[in-house]
Amino acid sequence: MLDLGWSELLVIGVVALIVVGPKDLPVLFRNIGRFVGKAKGMAREFSRAMNDAADDAGVSDLQKTLRAATNPVSTAMDGVKDAAKTITLDPDSETGKLAAEKDAQRKKIEASAARAAANRKKREAEEAAKKAEALEAELASDTAPATDDAKDEK
Repeated sequence: MLDLGWSELLVIGVVALIVVGPKDLPVLFRNIGRFVGKAKGMAREFSRAMNDAADDAGVSDLQKTLRAATNPVSTAMDGVKDAAKTITLDPDSETGKLAAEKDAQRKKIEASAARAAANRKKREAEEAAKKAEALEAELASDTAPATDDAKDEK
């Protein structure tokens, strides 16, 4: 890639301003921008075409094979994971029954925990409402005599 710093870009800009002139400089920059955009699009399309050609030629299969050869442990673990995914639990088997029982127990525990949390929040809200009422009553009782005293002074 081109390695241009700010100083080089400044020199190029000043030279372009002198050579092209201030009137035609925006048109030049617009055309340069279009050219760069087209070049990037062509590079993207070329890269995509090369990747498609590599996939058609089987390079990805070769790449997987090479990875497997260089790292056999991860390949073995991938095989174990794939085998575990393919195992399905038969509901009639002992394992399937145990899994169903555990799932039912988990759902019961989640439901009871949700009920307990809802009850706790309700209780906390009631306590907060009682505290607010008590504070409101206290403030009302503190301000009521002051207004009566003010009336008496008049």
